[in-house]
Amino acid sequence: RAWDAARTRGFARYVRKDWGGNVCGTRIKSAPFSAAAQKSGRRTEGLQGGSSMATVVEVQTRPFEGQQPGTSGLRKKASVFEQPNYLENFVQSIFDTNPELRGGTLVLGGDGRYLNKRASMIILRMAAANGVKRLVTMPHFLASTPAISHLVRDTDAKGAIILTASHNPGGPTEDFGIKFNTENGGPAPNSVTDTIYQRTQKITRYLISEEEPSKESIEKPGTFKLGPMEVKVVDVVDSYSKLMQTIFDFDKIRQLMKRKDFSMIFDAMHGVAGPFAKRIFVDDLGAASDSLLNANPLPDFGKGHPDPNLKYARKLVERLQLDPEVTYDPSEEIPDFGAAADGDADRNMVAGARFFVTPSDSLAVIAANAQDAIPYFTKNGLSGVARSMPTSGAVDAVAEKKNLTLYEVPTGWKFFGNLMDASKISICGEESFGTGSDHIREKDGIWAVLAWLSILAHKNPIEGKKLVGVKDILMEHWNTYGRSYYSRYDYEGVDSDKADAMMDHLRSNLGKFKREVAGLKVADDFSYKDPVDGSEATGQGIRLVFDDNSRLIFRLSGTGSEGATIRMYIEAVCPAEEVGAGKPVAEALKPLIDTGLKLSKLEEFTGRTEPTVIT
Repeated sequence: RAWDAARTRGFARYVRKDWGGNVCGTRIKSAPFSAAAQKSGRRTEGLQGGSSMATVVEVQTRPFEGQQPGTSGLRKKASVFEQPNYLENFVQSIFDTNPELRGGTLVLGGDGRYLNKRASMIILRMAAANGVKRLVTMPHFLASTPAISHLVRDTDAKGAIILTASHNPGGPTEDFGIKFNTENGGPAPNSVTDTIYQRTQKITRYLISEEEPSKESIEKPGTFKLGPMEVKVVDVVDSYSKLMQTIFDFDKIRQLMKRKDFSMIFDAMHGVAGPFAKRIFVDDLGAASDSLLNANPLPDFGKGHPDPNLKYARKLVERLQLDPEVTYDPSEEIPDFGAAADGDADRNMVAGARFFVTPSDSLAVIAANAQDAIPYFTKNGLSGVARSMPTSGAVDAVAEKKNLTLYEVPTGWKFFGNLMDASKISICGEESFGTGSDHIREKDGIWAVLAWLSILAHKNPIEGKKLVGVKDILMEHWNTYGRSYYSRYDYEGVDSDKADAMMDHLRSNLGKFKREVAGLKVADDFSYKDPVDGSEATGQGIRLVFDDNSRLIFRLSGTGSEGATIRMYIEAVCPAEEVGAGKPVAEALKPLIDTGLKLSKLEEFTGRTEPTVIT
C-alpha cells in the first residue's frame, strides 16, 4: 500500500544539507511513510555526543485534503496517518506557521496509543531539522495532556506537540491524533489552527534529520544531542505530582485514606493516567494498590474505548453498582468513592457507591467548595467560573449565590484559555467529562479527582463520625442551589450529510419554533465573542431555552475521526425548594426528550431510533 501510494504521489527529492543550511548533495528516492520518515538516508555516528554537521533532508511532498483540525487537533484513523508523508505534512505545517519554535523550546509527548512512539521519533527528527533549540520529552514519549501543559509552562516552552485522540479508541484500525498547544500550555486557538490548515494545503516539502536517537536514549530521564538540538527527557510523573502538592492538602487527604470506613477505586482505562494514579493515589496518598483498575497503559487501551462514562467504564460501573438495570449482590462491598480518566487523562468521571455524578454537577460542587476545601483557592480566591454552552446551568446557580462572574463559551477547552490568561476565571468545565482550573491550560482528570478527595476530606474532618459520602454532598448541594436534571444523547457514526441536513432543518426553523412552542424564550444558533481579544465563534450549536431555564441543545461533535456524532443535550431545572428526595433522571427529562426528538426530526433524518451512548 505504501509503495502504491508513493508511486501515485511521485518521488521525493532528498536535498542533503548541513545544519547551516548549505546544500551538500541531492538524490532521488521513493518516499513511503515508514521508510522515508524513519530511515531517510545516511546516518551520522556518535549522536550521543552531538554533531553540528549532522544532515538535514528535504523531502518533496504534495498536500492532502482534509487536514483541518477539529475541536482539539487533527484526528483520523491510524491508517490515514500511516500514509506516506501524511504526518510529516501536518507537522511541517506547524513549524512553518509558528516561527517562534525555531531557536525555542518544544515539548513532545503523547498518550501511548498505537503509533505514539513511531510518530514521536519522526517529530523529534523534524524538530531538529527545523531549528528547535531544545526539545523536552519524557520516557517512551508517554505523558498525560495535563502534564504536558504543565511542562510547557514550567520550561518556558514556545509550544507542545501532543499525540492523542483523547477518549477515542486506539490501535491499528482505530484512531490517532495530533494537536499543537501554544506557549500558554493550552490548545491552539482557531486563528492558529486555521493558519496551520491553510499551510497544509500548499505544502511542497518537509525537513527531517537523517539521524535518529537510540531507543535507549528515550527510555529514562537524561539529556542528549540530536545535531545542535538538545533533547531533555524528564520524569513527568514526578513533575506533575509536585504541582498537585502545591494545590491540594495531601496530608488532609491521607487522613481520609486512613479511615476504616472509606475506600476508593480508580479506573485508568489502560490509558496514560495509570502511572500518574499509582504515584499520586497509592505512593503519595496511601490508597491501597488494588484500588487501581486497568493501570498499565496499552497501545490499544486493552481493546477498550477509553471514554470515562457509564457505557465504557464498565469495570468501575460494576464495582460501584451504578447500572440500575443490573441486580447486584447485596453482600458485595462497594467503594465509597470512584473515578476514571480517559486515554490522555484530561477527562474524568466521578461517582459514589450506587451514585453517579454528572460532569455538570461535579463542576458545580467543586466551584461551591473550592475556597473551603482546596488550599490553592483558599489562598487565591475565585476570580470567576466558566462552562461550555452545552454544560448544564448547575454552576450558574453557584456563581449567582457566591457573586462570581460566569462565562458561557463554545465547546473546546481553547475557549477557556484567554479567560484564564486574563485572570477572569479560576475554575471551568464541560459536560463532556472535562474539569479544570487555572493551574494549567487543559482540562485535568487527576486534578478533578483530587478536588473531590479534598472535598470529601473537608466534609469528614473527624474519624468516628458517620462518613459524609458523595451522595450526601450532592443532596446538600441540590438543596442549597437547586438541581439540574441533565443527560446527553450521543448518536455516533451518523452519515455526515444526514447529520448536516438535520442541523440545517433546526436552523431554518428557529423562528417557527419560537412562535409555536409554548414557553420557549430563546431559539438560536449560539455565537460567542471573546471578551479578551474580541474574536468571534459562530454556529456553535442550536439552543432552545424555556421560561424556567430548562434547555435543549443540538450540536455536532468535533472529536470523532469519521462520520458525524450528533449530540442532544437535555436539561430540566428544579429550584432548591422543590428538590426534596428527587426523582429518576429519565422521568424528569422525558417530556423534554420527546419535544427534542419531535422538533429535530432526528429519526426521520438519520434513521436512528436509539442513541449510541446516554450519559
